[in-house]
Amino acid sequence: MARDYYDVLGVQRNASNEEIQQAFRKLARKYHPDISKDPQAEERFKEINEAYSVLSDPDTRRRYDRFGENFRQIPEDFEERVGAGAGAWGGGGRPGWSTGDGGGRVRFVSDHGEGFDDSGFGFEDLFGGMFGRGGVRSGPRGPIPGADQEAEIQLSVEEAYHGGKRSVTLAGPEGQRTYDVRIPRGVVDGQRIRLAGEGGHGSGEAPRGDLYLRVRIKPDSRFRLEGRDIHVVLPVTPWEAALGATVPVTTPGGAAKVTVPGGSSSGRRLRLRGEGMPNPKGADGDLYAEVRIMVPPRLSDRERELFEELGTVSQFDPRKPG
Repeated sequence: MARDYYDVLGVQRNASNEEIQQAFRKLARKYHPDISKDPQAEERFKEINEAYSVLSDPDTRRRYDRFGENFRQIPEDFEERVGAGAGAWGGGGRPGWSTGDGGGRVRFVSDHGEGFDDSGFGFEDLFGGMFGRGGVRSGPRGPIPGADQEAEIQLSVEEAYHGGKRSVTLAGPEGQRTYDVRIPRGVVDGQRIRLAGEGGHGSGEAPRGDLYLRVRIKPDSRFRLEGRDIHVVLPVTPWEAALGATVPVTTPGGAAKVTVPGGSSSGRRLRLRGEGMPNPKGADGDLYAEVRIMVPPRLSDRERELFEELGTVSQFDPRKPG
């Protein structure tokens, strides 16, 4: 059974969007594979990202709150089909649904037809018979809509940042198929891209389900992502760090400029507001450039002379407290 997304982030079910974002950032920093030494960090990080991608989107969160872990298998028009009767079933974020008379559980079938529970109330009763056995409403059986399916798509940070079109070839029960996929600008790890009508076949004249592509951002030595925030290393010379300078920084959107204040030490983070991953539904993420002082691997005679002179003149001692 999948873990509850609220438990994954350690927040209450009535948590605000800001509280969810704060919890995500804290956990993402703790479990990022590039930082954490925990052997389970990568899987934990993916779980955190998936929980955040669901709970940070108001529409997806509403469906999750109502239908629980099965929310992705529920057809988009489900509430229209069952009307007020669905409300009596109570999702409440709990896995599985009870029938209208309180007996048994319902779980959803795959394309192969598994999923009927021991109570005799199955998928066909739900979507074909419209609750004819123990349900809220009854009526003539009809075609069963196709099941939703899911696959993964790997994107580079730049592809996720810019979005655009991409051809994706997937292997399935019907063999390989190629899809022209529109990548939304600013898509994040764990987010899903919907291909309407490309899922499992329905029975009779029923429509096919949808195919969802779950985004996985490939690791990148230049960029570290925490939600929509991007972290980069900013190499600077000792004199740039000491005197201050405006230097170039590489971002997924191209080259940018950042001002390094004088007296900056390695580890200092410089924030570029709004230069992180784009967010079509809200504020863009930020970019954090972490100062890293680099020294020449080989010194010329003149450079060595100047450094020796600095070492003689300067009273600075980084090991001295205060």
